Amino acid sequence: MAKRVYEHRIKTVIPGSIAEELEIEPGDILLTIDDQPVRDVFDYRFMIKEEYIVVLIQKENGEQWELEIEKDEDDDLGIEFENDLMSDYKSCSNKCIFCFIDQMPPGMRETLYFKDDDSRLSFLQGNYITLTNMTDEDVDRIIRMGLAPINISVQTTDPELRCKMLHNRFAGEKLRFLDKLYEGHVEMNGQVVLCKGYNDGPALERTISDLSCYLPFMRSVSVVPAGITKYRDGLCPLTLFDGEEAGKVIDLIESWQKKLYDHWGLHFIHASDEWYILAGRDFPEEERYDGYLQLENGVGMMRLLIQEFEEELERRKNDASGSVKAGKGFQKPRTVSVATGRLPYPTLKGFGEKLEQAYPGLTVKVHCIRNDFFGETITVTGLITAGDLIAQLKEKQEAGEDLGEVLLIPGNMLRMGEEVFLDDLTLTDVRKSLHMDVQAIGVGGEDFVRAIVDGSYDTERVNDEDRLVYTDNYG
Repeated sequence: MAKRVYEHRIKTVIPGSIAEELEIEPGDILLTIDDQPVRDVFDYRFMIKEEYIVVLIQKENGEQWELEIEKDEDDDLGIEFENDLMSDYKSCSNKCIFCFIDQMPPGMRETLYFKDDDSRLSFLQGNYITLTNMTDEDVDRIIRMGLAPINISVQTTDPELRCKMLHNRFAGEKLRFLDKLYEGHVEMNGQVVLCKGYNDGPALERTISDLSCYLPFMRSVSVVPAGITKYRDGLCPLTLFDGEEAGKVIDLIESWQKKLYDHWGLHFIHASDEWYILAGRDFPEEERYDGYLQLENGVGMMRLLIQEFEEELERRKNDASGSVKAGKGFQKPRTVSVATGRLPYPTLKGFGEKLEQAYPGLTVKVHCIRNDFFGETITVTGLITAGDLIAQLKEKQEAGEDLGEVLLIPGNMLRMGEEVFLDDLTLTDVRKSLHMDVQAIGVGGEDFVRAIVDGSYDTERVNDEDRLVYTDNYG
């Protein structure tokens, strides 16, 4: 049987690269490497690691060039393709009871309704996957290629309950892939989206116990509360955890942390920041986060933010080279507004008060933006829309409140690399509506200080992929 040939059109050739030296051009098509078909980006990256490869290229005029390439191991060819994955994205085959996309309002841009569950995006972008789209061949390929880490949405290790929560009759059986990945020494991270009355309580304890058996190759597991919007008509009924229940979740997790750390030197299981805020408890100390392995799931985000803020403020107190030395104040009074979600509001409000004490003449107004778009139960900053931002701050302006010389918003309110909010309004729309300067800033503690005190907005850090407050960990 003839081998299937996959055609991958080249979009860009990097200047000075191996591909440019070989006169490969945009529009050319990659056919094979070492006479083997290239299914997707994983095959491509794995194949080009060799020091000697033979690449078959089809030119736009139909000619086929067989190019022999000698290079250093791991040297890149300098090619970018029209499709980053070099194949179609795999959509989700589940109907999870907590799926955030099922709770989206109608009329938004089409891309926001696409449910991906593609293992390749786990490696490339850090996405969490359910394993339900995967085959034994997929898992074997991951092990053979040495791909890691893989991020897995586990939810529960009870097979029957997992089928119920994911609404997929194969979901429980797919848990066996955890065994294969463990046996293949593949580094893993896990996630549990906790739904009240489903996978909490004894079910959560079983899940933690079962997953701890995959140490040390499963490095961490986060427990996050299911996000519940106001758009749940026709969906499985879910209710929010209260403060007392959040405390019980924390107590269970912390009891396991101590046991596991004593044996493995890892705390392993982590509660997201929202549990601590809901329970009214202090965030754990930095050491408990094991190097912030679950930062993208909102685990340790607030502790890191606090640490960075305090370090930057202390540095400025001891460094006369700052543009405004702490304690010296401003020659001209400065008022700055900051907009944020309910989750980080108390922390940022405290930051503002400390800066006001350190810099006489500075006024910091921190505004808690209520999420009317998705519902008040959604408290993360990354899901605030421009519409809510404008409406609530305009109301304050009309009541006579001065918002100051600039409004600062965390960059995670915006689409990655753009100035567009979830509701497709832009930063320019917000500026025009509020008749004031509006700047997006990075989400770190140092960014907060620099923006407020120095008026310095580092656009390189505005949408830093590794520092985004989690918005997609609800399924």
